[in-house]
Amino acid sequence: MKRSSLGSKWLDNKCKRMNPVKISLTFLLAVLLIVTGCSKDSGSTPAKPNTPTKPTFISRSIGDTTNVTTSTTAGTCLMGGSTDVDAAFKWMIAKSGGGDFVVIRSDVSYGYNSYIYKMRGVNSVETIIIASVTDANNPAIATKIRNAEALFIAGGDQKDYVTLWKDTPIEDAINYLINTKHAPVGGTSAGCAILGSSYFSALNGSITSSTAMHNPYNSAITLGHDDFITNPFLQNTITDQHYSQRGREGRLVAFMARMDKDLGKKPRGIAVDEQTAVCIDENGIATVFGTNNAFFLQRDSLEPEACLPNTNLTWNRNKQAIKVYRISGLATGKGSFDLNDFSTASGGTWLYYSVDNAVFYAK
Repeated sequence: MKRSSLGSKWLDNKCKRMNPVKISLTFLLAVLLIVTGCSKDSGSTPAKPNTPTKPTFISRSIGDTTNVTTSTTAGTCLMGGSTDVDAAFKWMIAKSGGGDFVVIRSDVSYGYNSYIYKMRGVNSVETIIIASVTDANNPAIATKIRNAEALFIAGGDQKDYVTLWKDTPIEDAINYLINTKHAPVGGTSAGCAILGSSYFSALNGSITSSTAMHNPYNSAITLGHDDFITNPFLQNTITDQHYSQRGREGRLVAFMARMDKDLGKKPRGIAVDEQTAVCIDENGIATVFGTNNAFFLQRDSLEPEACLPNTNLTWNRNKQAIKVYRISGLATGKGSFDLNDFSTASGGTWLYYSVDNAVFYAK
């Protein structure tokens, strides 16, 4: 663009009167202002705003961040909470084929990274925080889960997992690992609670055995069925954790009574004590690792005598309402329970549960 004639004349006269070598800083600044001012185009298009960045998420990893593909073997790890069971993680690592191990959770913690990586045998360990629906719909997170050779769902609050992850790409990615890629998938406490086809969602908080047995339709008993995680060996099965330590025997019977009454199916349950894990292999055979007990429950005879709102639960059937197989875990693993028929078992003890007028019995 041309400078104005007035500005050009002033500049020519100024230059004639001055020695070029002695041009002052003030003069140079004046020239710069004139040229810059004249070069502005009032009709120019304003600069475009910054292009929005893709949604981000919080994660941290250890080991080789280059994705690898290994041969995996299917498996499910149901852990009861409290202190983690080292042998169960080593079991999952072996089934991962030395691939990438991913941990997902909704609270911010990365302790599993070094814990798992120090066991050796994996390419990497990455913890991903999925704490919002936006995160759960982020395709980058779903891809990381699908690329994993082992997945572990940490403890926390299963309400968060249900409300944030269900019906999102996270759900699809977990089911892909279980049913298509056949990679090991496990969870502890809340992470274990969501792995059955039926699950206690805790949308209205937790519930004690006493409250559940006094009213099996209490508003705190929020159950989901066949709409989240799909595992071929956990069909019509609900899990419970911190089992003996928190006296949850009665509430699990109440959950199963609701499944029987509401779904019209013969319910099953797997309960896991703290510091204990049930590891289910690719053939549906369960072994118990850890220091406490695991319990495999099934309806043995008829449906509950009384399972109604605001009414004490009665599921007695001559004190043989629920048939239970109990296995005491070992660090090296103990027992065998076949989830295909829920009857072939070894290394444990058979017993029965029943509830009579909201009173729990075991024999």
